[in-house]
Amino acid sequence: MTNISISASPRPRWEVIIPTVTLHLLALLAFLPSNFSWGAVGVAIFLHWITIGLGIALGFHRLASHRSLVVPKWLEYFFILCGSLAGQGAVIGWVGYHRIHHFYTDKNLDPHDSTKGLWWSHISWLMHEVPAKAELPRFTKDIADDKFYQFCHNYYIWLQLGLAILLYFLGGFSYVVWGIFVRLFVGFHCTCFVNSVCHKLGYRNYETDEFSTNCWWVALLTYGEGWHNNHHHCQSSAKNTVKWWEFDVTWLTISLLQFVGLATKVKGNSI
Repeated sequence: MTNISISASPRPRWEVIIPTVTLHLLALLAFLPSNFSWGAVGVAIFLHWITIGLGIALGFHRLASHRSLVVPKWLEYFFILCGSLAGQGAVIGWVGYHRIHHFYTDKNLDPHDSTKGLWWSHISWLMHEVPAKAELPRFTKDIADDKFYQFCHNYYIWLQLGLAILLYFLGGFSYVVWGIFVRLFVGFHCTCFVNSVCHKLGYRNYETDEFSTNCWWVALLTYGEGWHNNHHHCQSSAKNTVKWWEFDVTWLTISLLQFVGLATKVKGNSI
């Protein structure tokens, strides 16, 4: 195990803080009547599904982080591209930090340790240098040398800029406001709710050795990721649900892929 020193006052990451604050301010442009159109809202909702549903929940999380299923390489790369457009950081870091979270859940080396408070686990950890960063190479050996992962890791900001230009030509500035600024703001906090709310509020189907919970409204916002206690009980499973009323859109998507032969080795019934 890596020897890591833990600082009581982690260094602020201004390279993250400034863009994050800027994004939150830019999202306020949606309140201007001139920036509203139903087409722009529709684009934002569609891109939320593409980037958070297919990209983060399926691609970054269940596929890349946990290898809960196998898909053709071209399809895996499509999902990783979608996740990169979610604007939640570079893919290799995202996967690495998530794996570290499971290895050290709610302990000091957990990047978003929930025992440090709701604000820390929701967003503050992203804005500070966390000790877990030193562990990233150890937890990402399987993807670190993949050329496509490296491309998405290094150029995810440029990919976002390219999408913004495309949206501008499709529908003008309102499409950029809703399809980029509002969509990134909403998607960012939806995913952060899993790290924060789903270790504080909700119910538990399993008495795991950490504080993970199931929260229905987070599950709705994140295409099934809010059934977090179920996930921590069996992190390798592609299926996050236990009770009949726990709805997991990502599991339905994976089931469809399996039905048409695009997903194999699906770990879905082990919870």
